[in-house]
Amino acid sequence: MTTTVAIEVTNLSKSFKGKPALKNVSCTIKEGEMVAIVGASGSGKSTLLRHMNGLQSGDSGSVAIFGTALQNDGHFHSKIRFLRSQIGCIFQQFNLVNRLSVIENVLVGNLSRLSLVRSILHLFTQEEKLQALAALERVGILEQAYKRASMLSGGQQQRVAIARCLVQGAKIILADEPIASLDPESSRKVMELLVELNRQSGITVVTSLHQIQIVRSYYDRAIALRAGKVMFDGATVELDNAKLEEIYGAAVEEIVMRGHGELP
Repeated sequence: MTTTVAIEVTNLSKSFKGKPALKNVSCTIKEGEMVAIVGASGSGKSTLLRHMNGLQSGDSGSVAIFGTALQNDGHFHSKIRFLRSQIGCIFQQFNLVNRLSVIENVLVGNLSRLSLVRSILHLFTQEEKLQALAALERVGILEQAYKRASMLSGGQQQRVAIARCLVQGAKIILADEPIASLDPESSRKVMELLVELNRQSGITVVTSLHQIQIVRSYYDRAIALRAGKVMFDGATVELDNAKLEEIYGAAVEEIVMRGHGELP
């Protein structure tokens, strides 16, 4: 049985104002995998995710989504909107519209499939609204559907962002430090939800994290970056403290000590 490749990054390089951010990064992530991208601040984790979802273009190299080039040597595919519709994104600061209700934020996941007029006016059908409510129920916050997004806790807002990905029909979820702003209990709930979506729905999940304890608790595979280069790509159990010290030297304290201890 052939396993589909969800994301393929090949020799991807990117510099900002002459300073390299990614250096010939290559990795292959199969459909249904749950992969953590690990590294200290400035290692290139967020930059790599932004290239995977087409928010930034590289200087050289390529990114392919399910076998179709999203970008190649800095040029985006002509159907990038369709390719990006398969990728749901979760950010550290949630990226919700605070003045809108929770259900309206979730319905935004439909925008790539709507006409220009419906997108501008936010015109949604009853079926679409029921789909959004079902997504909110799945992430455990149905009762919050008609509250303003600004009234929710950080953990609840992050679950709204995940519900938005479900309504979008995302086959891939890219999560950039999704628990960095959350308390331990909210962090645990968000991580367990991502694991559930991966295992029960087969959604490919790629998450950037700096807390190795979290990675060890929830991920079988890790990709470790340092200064924009892949220094490790393999089973998380092999990324022990000795290996981390070998890769990061003095910077290892940021990865091992920050967020010290396991989630409850």
